[in-house]
Amino acid sequence: MVNRFILNEVSYFGPGARKELPGVVQRLGFKKALVVTDKGLMKFGVAKMVLDVLDEAAIPYAIYDDVKPNPTVTNVKNGVEACKQAGADFIVAIGGGSSMDTAKGIGIVCNNPEFADVVSLEGVADTKKKTVPIIALPTTAGTAAETTINYVIIDETKQKKMVCVDPNDIPCVAIIDAELMYSLPKSLTAATGMDAMTHAIEGLITKGAWELSDMFEIKAIEMIHRYLPLAVNEPTNPVGRDGMAVAQYVAGMAFSNVGLGVDHGMAHPLSALHDVPHGVACAMLLPTVMRFNAPAALPKYVDIAKAVGVYKEGMTQEEAADAACTEIENLSKLVGIPAHLSELGITEKDIDALADQAIEDVCTPGNPRPVTREDIVALYKKIL
Repeated sequence: MVNRFILNEVSYFGPGARKELPGVVQRLGFKKALVVTDKGLMKFGVAKMVLDVLDEAAIPYAIYDDVKPNPTVTNVKNGVEACKQAGADFIVAIGGGSSMDTAKGIGIVCNNPEFADVVSLEGVADTKKKTVPIIALPTTAGTAAETTINYVIIDETKQKKMVCVDPNDIPCVAIIDAELMYSLPKSLTAATGMDAMTHAIEGLITKGAWELSDMFEIKAIEMIHRYLPLAVNEPTNPVGRDGMAVAQYVAGMAFSNVGLGVDHGMAHPLSALHDVPHGVACAMLLPTVMRFNAPAALPKYVDIAKAVGVYKEGMTQEEAADAACTEIENLSKLVGIPAHLSELGITEKDIDALADQAIEDVCTPGNPRPVTREDIVALYKKIL
């Protein structure tokens, strides 16, 4: 069997790393940027921290800041037009997964106009050319979109999340600057952090996992467990913020190359149909889905138990798996993730529509344990 691993060409890490941006632009010979971000990051001055660096270096740019929290086909199409009108030859993506995913869609369509409808990018698209070069600066520690070959866009017509997988979409440069995350609210820090934990755990146990990806995911689980409570409770503590910034990137390096599972398959329709924040959806599902999958991946659950510090000598694999699931559930509660879908206004009558999308989601086939639509309905009901 042949395994493939795709990573960024260059990445920079550490508080203040955004100051590397002018040197990157000069080295690559870029002339004008389209800055892709959202209005919230503009309003609260986070995007300005990067724009100031561009201004000081006299690097020209245009701004596209109409990105929604759950970006849409329309967001991408409008961004393509903005990129063309600006005459930009590279993209600077500032934000969480929404900004970076939108930037990927824009860059891919600009260089592969045969996919201008955007919806034809769903799944594994046969694009011929790399995206317009993207320099990604994440402002959350969760999605790791700066280092993945995936992006998620909502098809408004079908009211579903399209998962797009394309090696041509990976940013050429990632700049992971924890200072861009200091003002992130506690709730969003928790949600994005638990999204990263879900990436690490699903990436560890997914069907496509192997030794190289396992190495990254186990380390990411250990780091997220250690740093997430600190990042939530002490937002400007550089240890917690930088620890989470690196941890989510480490998780992304691996899951991008091996896939995920039914947790993400079920989380996507929660966002598409009910606008549940992606990280919240993943986190709410995680302990229940972990228990469902445990019989199919017990040795790796021992690794999880060790990574989160709950393994005790002499434990059976089943005992270690139960301890691991309980600890992840406790972490989710500790950082304030809701426990039940009903807290978000979701009722039993909503489950059929959610299950219809979840069973068809591109992430679901990667689950280590075979899963049916009936299984998915039962899993939703357990957290209702």
